Amino acid sequence: MLLVPPMKTLCMMAIASLTLAFPASAMDNALRAGLMKLDPQTRLEQRCDAEILDRITHDDRKFKADRVVAYAFATPEMSADAIRSSGAAFRSKGQWYRLKFKCQTGPDHMEVLQLRYRIGDEIPEADWPKYNLYD
Repeated sequence: MLLVPPMKTLCMMAIASLTLAFPASAMDNALRAGLMKLDPQTRLEQRCDAEILDRITHDDRKFKADRVVAYAFATPEMSADAIRSSGAAFRSKGQWYRLKFKCQTGPDHMEVLQLRYRIGDEIPEADWPKYNLYD
């Protein structure tokens, strides 16, 4: 199919906006397919986890976040399209850190609409078993 220039431009803009909506490392095709197989609440949690990992690593190059535990120190507050955790933890380069976050998604829990987070103190390795954190 041959596209006339205005239609071709419109299609390219649509593809670009979809690509920019999901950071490459946070939302590849395998992750998207896996998320779609989950129940809505689990999808919300996993999508927010993926976005948090990507943002932490992107925002501060000293971190290479690879795991989030939203319930490490407190039970997260869940709503239909959002999760808030004041007692989360994330792992970077084999070390765990305290984390607070609020993540809001669209109704299908695939697009993150808002994410705020705050990194806290490093968690001593001696405390990891108490909070079910691991290396």
